[in-house]
Amino acid sequence: MTLPPKSEIMTEIINLKAILNLPKGTEHFISDIHGEYDAFQHVLRNASGSIKEKIRYTFNHCLNQMEQNEFAFLVYYPEEIIKEQEEHKSPEELKQWYYQTIERLIELMLFVSRKYTRSKVRKALPKGFEYVTEELLYRQKNDEDKSDYYDELIHEIIRLGRANDMMIGLCYSIQRLVVDHLHIVGDIFDRGPAPDKIIDALIDHHSVDIQWGNHDITWIGAASGSDICIMNVLRISARYNNLEIIEDTYGINLRPLLTFAEKTYQDNPAFRPKVAKGAKLSPEESLQITQMHQAVAIMQFKLESQLIKRRPEFNMDHRLLLQQIDWDTQQIHLKGNTYPLEHTCFQTIDPANPDQLTKEEQSVINHLLKVFLKSEKLQRHIRFIMEKGEIYTLYNNNLLIHGCIPMTETGDFKSLTIKEKQLKGKALLDMFEKALRLSYTHPHTHNDLAKDLVWYLWTGESSSLFGKNEMTTFERYFIQDKTTHKEEKNPYFTLRNQEDVCRKILHEFGLKSQDGHIINGHTPVKEINGENPIKAGGKMIVIDGGFSKPYHSTTGIAGYTLVYNSYGMQLVAHQPFYTKKDAICKRTDIISTKRLVDRVLHRKKVKDTNTGKHLQAEIDFLESLLTHREDFDFLEHS
Repeated sequence: MTLPPKSEIMTEIINLKAILNLPKGTEHFISDIHGEYDAFQHVLRNASGSIKEKIRYTFNHCLNQMEQNEFAFLVYYPEEIIKEQEEHKSPEELKQWYYQTIERLIELMLFVSRKYTRSKVRKALPKGFEYVTEELLYRQKNDEDKSDYYDELIHEIIRLGRANDMMIGLCYSIQRLVVDHLHIVGDIFDRGPAPDKIIDALIDHHSVDIQWGNHDITWIGAASGSDICIMNVLRISARYNNLEIIEDTYGINLRPLLTFAEKTYQDNPAFRPKVAKGAKLSPEESLQITQMHQAVAIMQFKLESQLIKRRPEFNMDHRLLLQQIDWDTQQIHLKGNTYPLEHTCFQTIDPANPDQLTKEEQSVINHLLKVFLKSEKLQRHIRFIMEKGEIYTLYNNNLLIHGCIPMTETGDFKSLTIKEKQLKGKALLDMFEKALRLSYTHPHTHNDLAKDLVWYLWTGESSSLFGKNEMTTFERYFIQDKTTHKEEKNPYFTLRNQEDVCRKILHEFGLKSQDGHIINGHTPVKEINGENPIKAGGKMIVIDGGFSKPYHSTTGIAGYTLVYNSYGMQLVAHQPFYTKKDAICKRTDIISTKRLVDRVLHRKKVKDTNTGKHLQAEIDFLESLLTHREDFDFLEHS
């Protein structure tokens, strides 16, 4: 083996050891985006208020609050703000504005890049302007010998019509450098209109990880060939008038489903789509969606019944609802009570064998399985989510999880027995992840345990992503009595208020409880009722992003994100976001307040992080190489 020269090994050790002593990079935590692309983009662009903080620190001496806000929006939305300026300024005013703005962007970029190596900063510089930007970044103040040189650099950029491109590049470089790493703590998908755009943005992000949410699981299952997950995806998309995502965005042909639904179902008020404010549907479109909605719901209930019967280990016999219907009286027997069924659409159900699919239903399912598996864009998006995602993530001594760690009322970890093996706590979640990955890599298998476990993650009592005792979808469609709609949360959601419970969970995952945290999404925090997102003495932080508009009236706020820099953690509360156009026009940011979660006694450095552990392992390896290099030299010259 040819070892590298001694000088090269030493140089790399020097570089890596120096990097260990840089301040840790800023982490940004976002959860429960639910397809709301514009609101997500705004939070991403303003880094939950971090960019405004940097602007305030850099320019407080020379810009008032209104000017700082204006400059912040340039950094968030450079194309739009530059276009505004070009429309309202004279050519001479515009030149002056270009020069002043480039100077300010360079100054801001110098500040936000202070804790990175020059090599890392260079990789983030705007393409085509690397040389010029680097020259301007590292110029010496009051350098009279080169002042004309620096002036000419900027003036020539403006004269040659490149000012726009440079400013746009600088703005995106600043956004990139302010946040070193992004965590998405679940639920990219759901009722919002543009999950695909969110995933495209994440694909382009420089550093991101994902913790799968319960809604993400159904899409992963659908793309993995799970017929029951496909029905759930279609049902929710129909319910919230989002079938365009399926057909137009992912190119999935729903014509056979529509043909079957139009022939089989009529109008039904319980299945009419929920239309977003400002959106319009023609009566014909509404009827078609209503018919498809009924078709996929009934197929879902049949498939669920079949699955529950073949998986007795899931302990879900109480959800065999089709078997509890009195078909003559159109009533259902539930938990010792009898309820009338309303808005029924049971045309395809055989009372003697209620969970049997008709030939037409099976034909529709076979078609949907084929087209979901063949959607290139869907498969590309799910492949990215699988590559970047996990059931839970351990990062810088924090446990990131979307849903919950299933627990009993006594505070023990709740178990699920699979193949005669009782699993709970970390082992249970590891099994769920293994099943999900196995199902994804074997898309053409059907009714196997791995695929059935993907559905269990969506709705099972011991699921770490669902977090409730049962899902009452059937009851919400067909039973008017709302007491039957109630879904009891897992005791975890009460127990997580206790510091000792959170320490127990951190210990279960091998984390140090003294400075570790659990960062949780999934459940909107009802601040309007006095609920606190910081729980258990700061050990538990709930950051449901609140992007989903229907929750705003019940929570009293649009949700939370989290920022973790070298000085500590800050929880950021957000006001509702309406539209990108409105935000730009009125210069309205959505940051409400920031709350200190945890301030470290000593500023954290790279050596205190996961990245630091990897770098230290590299250093140890290089030190070993250096030793071998010296031994080799000794033998060679003896």
